[in-house]
Amino acid sequence: MKPLLGLPLPHSNSICKLHISLYDLRQGGRQWYAKLSSFLISNNYTISTVDHSLVLKRIGSNTTVLLVYVDDIVLTANDKAEITYITHVLDQHFKIKNLGNLTYFLGLEVAHNSSRIHLSQRKYTIDLLYETSMQDCAPMPTPMKHSSRLSTTDGTPLNDEEASAFRRIGRLIYLTNTRPDISCSVHNLNQFVSAPTNNHHQVALCILRYLKGNLGFGIFLYNNSSIYLKAYSDSDLATFPDSRKSITGFSIFSGESLISWKSKKQQTISKSSYGVEYRALVATTCELQ
Repeated sequence: MKPLLGLPLPHSNSICKLHISLYDLRQGGRQWYAKLSSFLISNNYTISTVDHSLVLKRIGSNTTVLLVYVDDIVLTANDKAEITYITHVLDQHFKIKNLGNLTYFLGLEVAHNSSRIHLSQRKYTIDLLYETSMQDCAPMPTPMKHSSRLSTTDGTPLNDEEASAFRRIGRLIYLTNTRPDISCSVHNLNQFVSAPTNNHHQVALCILRYLKGNLGFGIFLYNNSSIYLKAYSDSDLATFPDSRKSITGFSIFSGESLISWKSKKQQTISKSSYGVEYRALVATTCELQ
């Protein structure tokens, strides 16, 4: 920061010390989180060790959860009195605005009734189709052919302009937050972002055409589901011809609600389908634990 004209400084190498954190400064977010978290801790909340943006409070059978993203907070609890209390004290200290029931948050659309909650990213998907000029494309029934084996050497390399357009497809990764049906295809395709070819571009278009046919797909979370965990695991042998590595895939349910899923390239190379399946089961078991 340059000192103001006419401001006397004791030394030529003096600097300014901030007494108030400014909104656009890089350290502003850190200062805000430190202030908010210390306030919540003083009100008997604890910061989750798994995710520092998750704040919890448990008293007996009552649980209160706050999810913090910069200055946006999602609050839920099974005790309405605690919701009223924490909302009141937050408003006293920070002058918050209560927007009511959650309907939209960071591109996630939330619809709920008495029995379930539906999470989707319909608007995000529509915006992505318009950005890639695919809003009028013909839908496809699947995001990717099962027999597809993408390689770095197949096809013609894209020029700089086409490659730049292809890399914008990376926004599909955020869409996998509510669309496990495209997780495998998206993460498979993102292996080739650094050097895309026309074959990779065609696969990206196939994913977009698949999304056009089911814009509102998402996840259902049921309020009467049991807490009994069940998991499904699968793998695909030597999916990547270049490295001969395989893919691990799993999905985990709490009752009827899907709560965790993954499609990821395995770190090691297996010579048999037995070894591939075993590693997929190990990854699934770790996630369950």
